[in-house]
Amino acid sequence: MHPGPDDALTLRRILQQAKTIAVVGLSAEWHRPSYFAAAYMQGKGYRILPVNPRQAGGTILGMPCVARLEDIAEPVDIVDVFRKTDDVGPVAASAIAIGAKCLWQQIGVVNLAADAAVRAAGLDSVMNRCVKIEHARLFGGLHWAGVNTGVVSARRRA
Repeated sequence: MHPGPDDALTLRRILQQAKTIAVVGLSAEWHRPSYFAAAYMQGKGYRILPVNPRQAGGTILGMPCVARLEDIAEPVDIVDVFRKTDDVGPVAASAIAIGAKCLWQQIGVVNLAADAAVRAAGLDSVMNRCVKIEHARLFGGLHWAGVNTGVVSARRRA
């Protein structure tokens, strides 16, 4: 399915049931969107599994990085894709092969063939949405700057 703005119940269910997120294309650079989103989700209690062939054998966010989804030795709930739209097809096939529950294509990533393939295999599918933004929107924590400051006050900190 391709959740629209009215599919908050589906997105909430996906995020509530998930425990592990394999982030395909997770950068080791702190200022990249993939790193920021993964760090946020890790801070919310999700187990982040980095997938990046260039970083395989190293660590990102304190977790061992692998080259491919098939190299992950534990169950994966969400495969979060930070890759170009044209690169999503093989990732979708791998998500199906490892028994993931959801393929999540980040903002700007819309591969309809991959969407159809994972849906036909029984996976949930989300396209053109940021997992961090949706989590913050649905569970609290969305601030005007896109981060939760942890401060509830009309006064600025000194």
